[in-house]
Amino acid sequence: MQYNQAHRFSIAPMMDWTDRHCRYLHRLLTRRALLFTEMVTSAAVTHGDTERLLAYDETEHPIAVQLGGSDPDELARAAAICDRNGFDEINLNVGCPSDRVQSGRFGACLMAEPELVADCVRAMIDATDTPVTVKCRIGIDDQDSEEDLNRFADAVLPAGIDALYVHARKAWLQGLSPKENRDIPPLDYERVYRLKQRLGDFPVMINGGITSLDDSALHLEHVDGVMLGRAAYHDPMILADVDARFFGTTDPAPRLGDIAEPMMAYAERELTKGARLNQITRHMLGLANGLPGARRFRQILSVDAAKPGAGPEVIADAFACVNIDTVHEKVA
Repeated sequence: MQYNQAHRFSIAPMMDWTDRHCRYLHRLLTRRALLFTEMVTSAAVTHGDTERLLAYDETEHPIAVQLGGSDPDELARAAAICDRNGFDEINLNVGCPSDRVQSGRFGACLMAEPELVADCVRAMIDATDTPVTVKCRIGIDDQDSEEDLNRFADAVLPAGIDALYVHARKAWLQGLSPKENRDIPPLDYERVYRLKQRLGDFPVMINGGITSLDDSALHLEHVDGVMLGRAAYHDPMILADVDARFFGTTDPAPRLGDIAEPMMAYAERELTKGARLNQITRHMLGLANGLPGARRFRQILSVDAAKPGAGPEVIADAFACVNIDTVHEKVA
């Protein structure tokens, strides 16, 4: 599948969640959605263990890497490294509100410096042939008018980015935790719709508080793509319906039973490389949501998987607690 189709539906970059084990699971459920790494800083990419930080399975394509940073030269070097690692998209984080990110002068605080963001993406674009995109908020603190968002877009788009992902909430950089910033500031989807209308053919994707595929379909009447975050993580089986619904595929949707064997094989491979089973199974806890035996399923994958010497048989034990032939019917 071509990359430029993939952004129609994507799974958000989520710190501590969308690691390579999570992405492997999600790819079993949707072959077409664009997957994102966790955010990784440009400093870590240029000076750290890139083999570990940027590792992914070839089945994960199409896959985007999200970078955090504010130094154009360093971001350019990081983009070149990501390019060599074969990512399908390189995304600059201009939306994360955490104190740790602000102290490094990147994330949402960069919305106050649109010209710097433009310099960063120009440097990244010059360093790679891979599409470069930006993910931002609709505003920050008291700089949250529609004019502020338009001003940001007008500064960044001429730098040459390929697409813009907009989280439809402002971020309070002082006084709210990252978790509170995901829930407390009100959603304003209409502002993102108006931005898309203003930008014409330029690709705009929407993110924030989207909990179902039905809602996703409604958003796609106004924007070019939808990005799901926590809903996809906590109830991953909804992803089984994505390819048919949003990409027009005719292949049968994956069933719960289709997940057990490939995840056992994946776990066996990863354990030989030094991974622990619970690092893999923690992303699987929501697979059986709403089914009889789901509580025991979660218990095995969290408690038993953490025991010394736990192996792929733990996954088999968990799936034995539920009806693995269940067809996912929560096209929600």
